Amino acid sequence: MALLTDLLNLDLTDSTEKIIAEYIWIGGSGMDLRSKARTLPGPVTDPSKLPKWNYDGSSTGQAPGEDSEVILYPQAIFKDPFRKGNNILVMCDCYTPAGVPIPTNKRYNAAKIFSNPDVAKEEPWYGIEQEYTLLQKDINWPLGWPVGGFPGPQGPYYCSIGADKSFGRDIVDSHYKACLFAGVNISGINGEVMPGQWEFQVGPTVGISAGDQVWVARYLLERITEIAGVVVTFDPKPIPGDWNGAGAHTNYSTESMRKDGGFKVIVDAVEKLKLKHKEHIAAYGEGNERRLTGKHETADINTFSWGVANRGASVRVGRETEQNGKGYFEDRRPASNMDPYVVTSMIAETTTLWKP
Repeated sequence: MALLTDLLNLDLTDSTEKIIAEYIWIGGSGMDLRSKARTLPGPVTDPSKLPKWNYDGSSTGQAPGEDSEVILYPQAIFKDPFRKGNNILVMCDCYTPAGVPIPTNKRYNAAKIFSNPDVAKEEPWYGIEQEYTLLQKDINWPLGWPVGGFPGPQGPYYCSIGADKSFGRDIVDSHYKACLFAGVNISGINGEVMPGQWEFQVGPTVGISAGDQVWVARYLLERITEIAGVVVTFDPKPIPGDWNGAGAHTNYSTESMRKDGGFKVIVDAVEKLKLKHKEHIAAYGEGNERRLTGKHETADINTFSWGVANRGASVRVGRETEQNGKGYFEDRRPASNMDPYVVTSMIAETTTLWKP
């Protein structure tokens, strides 16, 4: 095993100019991340200089067997914390050989929205709070929970320390550092209300980069839990009953909201979101009805509400934002399994482009 570890940690920079590029894409379920590696002749920092690649879409639920080739277009480069050196992770999106985005390619439409001049001039900032739950392998039961049983009720676990309250910190801290190494703008982590549940925050990020960075952060988390022999789930309500669900609260601001007088722009934007509540809920993640019940710091899925410092509302405006008369708001509706490309671009489209 020592030799295996030595080989895994080999630094290639002294022996070859070549690098390894791990191409990452989203599979047919919309949540399953896939990746494969290729050798490149030397270091690359610009995605447009990377070669396109292909894969068998019939094996990922994205193409029929008789016409199975799907093309990977490199879109964003991150440093590889597993192989280190000049090796890279490459976030890609997926197209037919004719250059048409396949139905599961949500990045394509998001990029169109973010490149709209009216959106681009507002420089939309995002901060995404990604919650997730760590599960014991083979039994799909939260980490730290007794097999076939339950821990004590919620209360002592949020932001907790101690072996009887905090489960999986080694995974969480490994992921934190891996994100920073890779170039993901991860801004923090914390233990969540349900034991075995954690959160990391990505942001501030601008436009399409928000989606790229959240997906790569998810990829890193899946790889690290793979090494640790633990399963990560993004299910919005992994344990039924009196336990908190998992969300992906999305904090958002535009240039106009961040300027003096921005509070009125925020209120106008929130009123637009109210008018499109059903459309947003439909796009905010599968199984969200199990989470948005009006309990456990959520608003009821069928009713839109907003308020200052109210964590039981659909949209929360911070007390500091109200006092300053400018700032940002938090859309608390997205589920933990939402697609960040869809959610970020939809918020920008509704608040900036849509004229009710």
